Amino acid sequence: MTVVKRDGTRERFDRQKLLRGLARAAGGRPVTDEQLERVAAWIAAEVRREGGEARAERIGDLAERGLARVDPVSAIQFASVYRNLADLDELEAVVRRFKDDPLPGEDQLAIDGSVPSDLESTIGRSREIRPMKRRGHVREP
Repeated sequence: MTVVKRDGTRERFDRQKLLRGLARAAGGRPVTDEQLERVAAWIAAEVRREGGEARAERIGDLAERGLARVDPVSAIQFASVYRNLADLDELEAVVRRFKDDPLPGEDQLAIDGSVPSDLESTIGRSREIRPMKRRGHVREP
C-alpha cells in the first residue's frame, strides 16, 4: 500500500507509524492497545479497499473517525495535532463536526468487547452542564 504525502511524494504505508500516532493521541485515555490495533487494521483495510493508495489526509480522516468510535476525546486530541489547530474556534469546529457527522457503524469498524465510550457515543451530550468560565488568555468577544 502507498501513502501520497501532502507534498506529492509517495511512501510505503507504515502501520507502526500509524499505531504510534494513534497511541500518542490516546495517551492517558482508557484505550487499550488492542483497540488501537483494531483501528489501525480498519484503516489499512479501507486503504486496500480503495485501491491500495491513499492520500495522507484520507488516512488522517480515517484515524480521527476510528478513534472517535473508540474514544471521542482521543479523536479530538489526534485532530488537534494532525490538523494543527490554532485556536479554540478551530477546536470547536472539529468537535462540532464529530457531533454532526455520524460515526462509523459497527459493521464499518470491528470493535469487539467493551470499549471505554458508550457505543452510542456521548459526543455532544454533557453529563452535567456547567457555565463556561473565561480564562485570561482567551480574548473576550
